[in-house]
Amino acid sequence: MRPRRWLWLLGTLAQFTSCAHAECDKKEFAIAIDVGHTLHSPGALSARGVAEFYFNRTLAVRLHGELLERGFTRAFLINERGAEIALRDRTGIAATRGADVFLSIHHDSVQPHYLAAWTYDGAERRYSDRFAGYSLFVSNNNQARARSVALARSIGAEFRRNYFTPTLHHAEKIKGENRPLLDKYLGIYRFDELVVLKTAKMPAVLVENGVIVNRDEEILLRDPVYQRMLVLSLAQGLEIYCQRHHRGHKAGLNGGP
Repeated sequence: MRPRRWLWLLGTLAQFTSCAHAECDKKEFAIAIDVGHTLHSPGALSARGVAEFYFNRTLAVRLHGELLERGFTRAFLINERGAEIALRDRTGIAATRGADVFLSIHHDSVQPHYLAAWTYDGAERRYSDRFAGYSLFVSNNNQARARSVALARSIGAEFRRNYFTPTLHHAEKIKGENRPLLDKYLGIYRFDELVVLKTAKMPAVLVENGVIVNRDEEILLRDPVYQRMLVLSLAQGLEIYCQRHHRGHKAGLNGGP
């Protein structure tokens, strides 16, 4: 999405509604929101030198607040303080707290050979303006793999409905990428060995909300109004998933969508 182009999206905020269906008991539907990375291992650096963890935490906290406002009283955050929590322990926390879905919040980068140098605020930084957009990852090793894909589709559909577009660079046949692209339009990839996806005992999706090494997209991703649009898309996707798939989910996690 080009800089400033998102301004006209402000008028679409009123389109977001909470479409409650009888089969979605919000007070019982537990959503685990995992804040990707830690303070000591903060993930990628943005084009302006901001660590990914801070993007992740900001968006995760805002999403948690939105879900609580919608009535999902069992939504909870994992590692908002940035402690050194092992990836398997994150999914263990989600299981212990009875999470029905696991959503890991991240922001994206690119392979090193795409990065170039520029100077920002007196320091040399690395950037790449070649790619922009969100991406969604699921694992075929997750025991609830079919419902993981269904969850990714619900979120991806809301992203697209609100004019976000996916990045397709993770499907490039190069070292470090080459991820199977399950749905090009919705931006859904398969990444079987991602620990938080394959060890989760419930449907799980990792969301890359945008490419922070892209100088223009970083500006958008730091804007509170743009963050609000991402949060509303994520929350609505989760709610639609709950409406369509929550009934009987414990009886057959591997069932079709």
